[in-house]
Amino acid sequence: MDKGEANKRWYALYTKPRNEKKIYSRLVEKGVEAFLPLQKRLKQWSDRKKLVEEPLFRSYIFVRIDAREYYEVLNTPGIVRYITFEGKAVPIPDRQIEQVKQLLVQDLEIEPVEEQIPPGALVEVRFGNLMGITGELVEHAGKKKVIIRIDHVSHSLLVTLPKDYVARAV
Repeated sequence: MDKGEANKRWYALYTKPRNEKKIYSRLVEKGVEAFLPLQKRLKQWSDRKKLVEEPLFRSYIFVRIDAREYYEVLNTPGIVRYITFEGKAVPIPDRQIEQVKQLLVQDLEIEPVEEQIPPGALVEVRFGNLMGITGELVEHAGKKKVIIRIDHVSHSLLVTLPKDYVARAV
């Protein structure tokens, strides 16, 4: 890994509504490493049903950049601002981005939620393709689910897994 790669961190950007895919394309054209988590959803219109890819987190996109790229990315049309804490853009841990990527390649029920869900027992997935992912065991809508929290973004992901797939993390 060269020195430039070592200084790169993931950041969340807030975008204009319904502009996520356009912004993703613009960033990639600039050579910026970007991540737009998409999920397939069945949409119902009056005359048809269609499977469409929608952003998992509406109005958010993630970029992996170093300090030199900060303003170039911010000046991309459609980007509103970085997600900040006390006025500074806050990095998202690599591990959390990798977990989201891992979740998206599975055929699982993933539900993004904005509400504050109280913390549950820390668990680790011990079986299946998600082995090693850690999260919290919570009950939501009458079902036990594993919640994956994304730091500094007002969203969490609720994942439905068979109960024998998870064990209390040590």
